[in-house]
Amino acid sequence: MALQTQLSEVEQQTFAIIEELRFREGPLLPILQGVQQKLGCIPEDALLLIASELNLSRADVYGTMSFYHEFRQEPAGRHVLKVCRAEACQSMGGEKLANDIQSALGVSWHETTADGKVTLEPVYCLGLCACAPAAMLDGDLHGRLDEPAVLELVEGVK
Repeated sequence: MALQTQLSEVEQQTFAIIEELRFREGPLLPILQGVQQKLGCIPEDALLLIASELNLSRADVYGTMSFYHEFRQEPAGRHVLKVCRAEACQSMGGEKLANDIQSALGVSWHETTADGKVTLEPVYCLGLCACAPAAMLDGDLHGRLDEPAVLELVEGVK
């Protein structure tokens, strides 16, 4: 990039991450991780700059980004609630639990509450199969959840 001074703040931060990681073998994933860690998401401007600087198409970068559920194009809420959708949790009432959570928050998967407090994400195994159904709130695991326990979790972050 010839004139870094003409870049927006998002582009400048993205460019610095690209410069640090571009010479790694397979730099796309580390760059995407770095941008998300720095900015909280991967905005369109960053995605386009990454594609340009790595000589990839926008579709290549977007395809990689959308394949991995941890990457997002919009910032998450202050809290992220991940609900296990795998078979063990489903067999122990996970579908009803997921519906209860969505109703309590008033959002669907990959959405953030209107007040910006909670983002709801599905995950496909938290490794708590023996304690199903399970969820993770801001990195803390919770198992053997039922409706009252989930409502308590949700109220705690509202």
